[in-house]
Amino acid sequence: MPELLPYIIATCVGLFLLVWSADRFVTGATGLARRLAVSPLVIGLTIVAFGTSAPEMLVSAMAAWEGNSGIAIGNAIGSNIANIGLVLGVAALIVPMTVQSRTLRREFPLLIAVTLATLALLWDRDLSRFDGILLITGLGALVLWTLHLARASAPNDPMVCEFTAEMPEPMPLARTGWLLISGLVLLLIASRLLVWGAVGIAEGLGVSELVIGLTIVAAGTSLPELATSVAAARKGEHDIVIGNVVGSNLFNLLAVLGVAGTVGPSGFDTAVLTRDFSLMIALTVALFFMAGDFHRKGPGRVTRVEGAMLLALFAAYQGWLFVNAS
Repeated sequence: MPELLPYIIATCVGLFLLVWSADRFVTGATGLARRLAVSPLVIGLTIVAFGTSAPEMLVSAMAAWEGNSGIAIGNAIGSNIANIGLVLGVAALIVPMTVQSRTLRREFPLLIAVTLATLALLWDRDLSRFDGILLITGLGALVLWTLHLARASAPNDPMVCEFTAEMPEPMPLARTGWLLISGLVLLLIASRLLVWGAVGIAEGLGVSELVIGLTIVAAGTSLPELATSVAAARKGEHDIVIGNVVGSNLFNLLAVLGVAGTVGPSGFDTAVLTRDFSLMIALTVALFFMAGDFHRKGPGRVTRVEGAMLLALFAAYQGWLFVNAS
């Protein structure tokens, strides 16, 4: 279909720029935090989590601003599904994940609580501006709680050690500023390009924007998390891998949906709750029991078999969406 070619190119270029610019933005933000003597754990739990969720946030904000609410909502929920099914699934296939950090285990119940609270807000099938403001307020509370958690964590906590090892060397302020600003500008350009391409593909194929948001856009904006997690898995930094997934999912629910609701409030189809949000809850609960050490002695683990199951479920879900696209 030649008429779709410009939109496909725009989507591919947008996704590439999103991954590249998100990396620049995270590097710049981390470098600035290092110059301000922020602890590695605070950087990892807040700045890195925010940076890897920046693509989802900007894409959803851009889509909501332009009235494409299906892409905005689908991107947030679909990214959480992709983070557990695709990102954690791939990482566990490379190296089985072992969770040692007590700090990380304290975040699992919080993710469950935030997920259920978000479900309660969306139960009326409407993402209102009031809902958006509540979610953003929750984001502020999350950041404050994370700062408290970082201060209360033991210096020898495995997650502290892993984040410390991953911190880049201090860099000049000018380079830090350039990476931060150029990364943000490119993120904005990439988001606009991706939304334009995704809307064009949805219209050309006659499928809903929600389906495009749940599939192409969600998987694409999860690429920064995938790249970060695969690299950490190869280095044996298991707590960082799962911490990235948990932190990104928290930011997606509170920041991405919050921004989308505040910028462009809208209603949505019942399938978002019965099909997509339900799967997201099921995957979140599965992560809770696999990695949280609540059902077996010793540290929490995500085995290769469990990783394969997560990846297979994600692939089946994506295939089902395309086959039944409407």
